[in-house]
Amino acid sequence: MKVTVVPAQVTTIEDRIAGSLGLSQILLLAAPVFSGSALYIILPPTMHNAPYKLVVFALLLLVCSLLAIRIKGKILLLWLVVIFRYNLRPRYYVYNKNSLANREFEEDLPAEEENEQDKAPVKRSRLPALGTADVVRLQAILENPAANLSFKANKGGLHVLITEVKE
Repeated sequence: MKVTVVPAQVTTIEDRIAGSLGLSQILLLAAPVFSGSALYIILPPTMHNAPYKLVVFALLLLVCSLLAIRIKGKILLLWLVVIFRYNLRPRYYVYNKNSLANREFEEDLPAEEENEQDKAPVKRSRLPALGTADVVRLQAILENPAANLSFKANKGGLHVLITEVKE
């Protein structure tokens, strides 16, 4: 038995089902029939004709038949998908020269001698809990517009600045 290799270009061609219509075109042309029958069953008056049902079915048929038109070997639906994906892309590409791709990392050599002070955990002081009276007084100060409450962030901290208000 003779075995031949089929090129990838031949396998990617869309199969023709009926004449020059492909599977996607057939599905697009059949979609209004199924969705129209679902609308006929679901929308009131149930299982009876109504003028608005015919209009919806006609519009659905028109849109799907337009999307099934083939231009330059692709159906119009695929052209619209390409256009929408292009328009939804980010507008600007920010080049990041700090990328980790293709970088070689050196392993850190363990330090032979470490001080015992470095091993000791850093003790952090806890802020004292405020009483109810202090909290109420602080809220009254913060609500005063003359206090000029402002926040400044720096490395590892947040500084809160309040102008002194005389009562």
